[in-house]
Amino acid sequence: MIELARISRTLGKRFCCIASVLLSLFAAGSYAHASVALLMEEPYGKFGAINPTGHAAVYLNHICADSPIVLRLCHDGEYGVVISRYHKIDGYDWIAIPLVGYLYAVDAVGDIPASVNKEQEAALRNAYRKAHLLDLAPDDKKGGVPKGEWYELVGSSYDRTIHGFQIDSTPEQDERFMAIFNDRKNAGHFNLLFHNCADFSRVVLDTYMPHAVHRNFIADVGLMTPKQVARSLVEYGKKYPEVNMTAFVIPQVPGSVPRSHPVDGVAESLVKSKKYLLPLTILAPEVTGGVVVAYMVDGRLKLPKGTPVFNIGDEESTGQPVASVVPEPLPAALPATDSAAAEPPAATPQQ
Repeated sequence: MIELARISRTLGKRFCCIASVLLSLFAAGSYAHASVALLMEEPYGKFGAINPTGHAAVYLNHICADSPIVLRLCHDGEYGVVISRYHKIDGYDWIAIPLVGYLYAVDAVGDIPASVNKEQEAALRNAYRKAHLLDLAPDDKKGGVPKGEWYELVGSSYDRTIHGFQIDSTPEQDERFMAIFNDRKNAGHFNLLFHNCADFSRVVLDTYMPHAVHRNFIADVGLMTPKQVARSLVEYGKKYPEVNMTAFVIPQVPGSVPRSHPVDGVAESLVKSKKYLLPLTILAPEVTGGVVVAYMVDGRLKLPKGTPVFNIGDEESTGQPVASVVPEPLPAALPATDSAAAEPPAATPQQ
């Protein structure tokens, strides 16, 4: 009996050790490919033509939301959220929207349309608003579609191409991010110059990688732009290859909706735009020369050719959904000469 008891205790200890190892492996497996990604979104429409700097958001593939303003870890079958700063949406500074809804204004991958026109885009957005966003964007007094900028929250891929810059994240980083942003006051004070969507993306990414994103006082005269956030991340990825910096593209959905425009930085937009550059050359040739030099020296960024397309619905062997193909690593020479055809896009509708 004593021998049996000793054997039982030994087996029990071994079982506990094995169970502990299995649980650790399961936790590690469930966090495979956890990542945080900058989304640089091409500008579109009339405002995008005037201000080509674009819009910036951050995609977190292992963080989801109980509501647009309360973050939590994702459950199986969820694809994460896109979080960004917006202008005058129910008084909030940031809002988190599920990935599929943010990109396509639907709940299920199977409902993503192959192509859209303006009427279909508006209908999909409004249906998503009624299903999920009535607290943020209630019906107008006549029970119809409200005015305002709520439409920026959903269906982004109908209006523009999006380029992503992705790095690996850890459970500890995700937990820290959620603790900080669930705790802090979420009150809107958007400012196009010094408190914009790119500034917010900088704050989010610096939570994961302190001091990774910095302003460019030469090419962007100190203003934070989506392109500068991307440039900073590329530099960080080259300096710290262990973060596995990769790139992907989310194409604009085909259809009759007008195509989005390439994204530019501040100096770049002046250099590339004749309507700004020619008058500036006449009125202030010295300033114009300085702008051109700033752009040539420190204002260019080109994406590699053949960037993988971001596909929602791919499955890992564990069954955990992932929201992209495994992207190719960025080449060491990414921040090279610029090319309008390979511009890293970003988007800003009415910001």
